[in-house]
Amino acid sequence: MHPIAFNLGSRPIYWYGIMMACAFMAAMLHWAWIGRREKRPAGFWSDMAFWIMIGGILGARIGYILGNLDYFLAEPLKVIRIDEGGLVFYGGLIGCVLVVVLLARRQREPVWSLADFAVGPLPLGHALGRIGCFLNGCCYGSETSCPVAVHMQDALRHPVQLYSFALNIALYIFLLWLYPRKRRDGEVLMAYCLIYPVLRFSVEFLRGDPRVHFAGLTSAQIVSIAIFVCGLLLWRFLPPRIFARPSD
Repeated sequence: MHPIAFNLGSRPIYWYGIMMACAFMAAMLHWAWIGRREKRPAGFWSDMAFWIMIGGILGARIGYILGNLDYFLAEPLKVIRIDEGGLVFYGGLIGCVLVVVLLARRQREPVWSLADFAVGPLPLGHALGRIGCFLNGCCYGSETSCPVAVHMQDALRHPVQLYSFALNIALYIFLLWLYPRKRRDGEVLMAYCLIYPVLRFSVEFLRGDPRVHFAGLTSAQIVSIAIFVCGLLLWRFLPPRIFARPSD
């Protein structure tokens, strides 16, 4: 794969940066669509999108820097080059969660309600981001001779980025279906916390890029277990809705 899409003069424009921009645009379009259906003011979802974007990028970049600290100590100017790749999804998720909690307090909206609204397009944006990974040649799979293998990093490998793309699109469709049918606030977030970690945990076994391991599991698998446990806790302890849902 060639990571550079085109050049503007002497400046290369990377596919990774393009797809990240597309991911945020897709999330904003989702929030605009759902926000209009719920008669939320345009300023509400646009402000939320801006701050989630900032929190997500900062969290994802900090996670990547901490995992590759020696490299960034030697190349400190590379810290800001996110267009070349280098974002850790779970770091971005933590950043987004913190932003949603702060926004819920500022807007005086129940945090579980806002979390359901905010998490909806997350798999869609993640899916587009994985296309960026595929075009960039990062986050690649282990070597294989299976029929769908792609040539990457001088070997035939599992296209795990495309596996993740397909799984995240399926998850997005499910959350989109669930959102208007939820019986209590927080159920969409709960569903994400129960489903995505299982998908990520499974795909990790097919990754071939350097991974940080603890007790035989990658760091992403360990975080997946923690988030799945959070999903189980939400399932058990989410408060019931105060008002009954209107009939469909």
